[in-house]
Amino acid sequence: MTSFHMRIPRIYTPQALAENTTIDLDEQAANHVGKVLRMAAGRQLILFNGQGNFHYTANIQHSERKRVTVNVLTKVITGNESPLSIHLGQALSKGDKMEFTIQKAVELGITDITPLWTEHCDVKLNAERLEKKHKQWQGIIISACEQSGRNIIPTLHPAKKIDDWFSTISADLKWVLDPRGNAQATQADAIHSTAIAVGPEGGLSQDEIQLACQHDFQAKLIGPRVLRTETAALTAITILQSQWGDF
Repeated sequence: MTSFHMRIPRIYTPQALAENTTIDLDEQAANHVGKVLRMAAGRQLILFNGQGNFHYTANIQHSERKRVTVNVLTKVITGNESPLSIHLGQALSKGDKMEFTIQKAVELGITDITPLWTEHCDVKLNAERLEKKHKQWQGIIISACEQSGRNIIPTLHPAKKIDDWFSTISADLKWVLDPRGNAQATQADAIHSTAIAVGPEGGLSQDEIQLACQHDFQAKLIGPRVLRTETAALTAITILQSQWGDF
């Protein structure tokens, strides 16, 4: 009979972690381990707290639905963060497109994400609903880090008007995705930081693209076909990672 390799779950906890210590997991992590995954004493975990590019191996000492005690064992340094920092400015999109874009962008290695209000944006959110969404997006970011092996949690910035965002961004290379933009490959040697502005389903307005260019963004066309907003963001990130990152 063939034995199969059981994947060791990676769990985020905001707590301080140190080698050879015993801790009770925070409520959310304990709920995930004890109630959702139903992991018993003796099982292995990988824990990370987003404080740097490292994680800890751990064993479960005691597990019940609300309380999980773990022995934190060894600190393991990992090298899977891209040398390229990527800040994605993503226009708010409808339905689960925003969640999908955030999840995949984290898997592809972005460092920052800012949801953007734009002229053609037809998402209506009051302050309360926006705060709820922000928490939901933060949860998606953490889950994507757990799944993809990342130990550093990308920063989710508060939603901003796109005009304000343009004026606050500094990076070695800045792209605004535009179907009328330049398709030529960017020739640049040392690039360490990048920013991408991606419009909603209806695209960015001509005024918004002009304003972006006034703030040193390059109007960029990626490929000859029309891409949906979520496809455009992920394609642009992949191009940047291939050219200056770790793909």
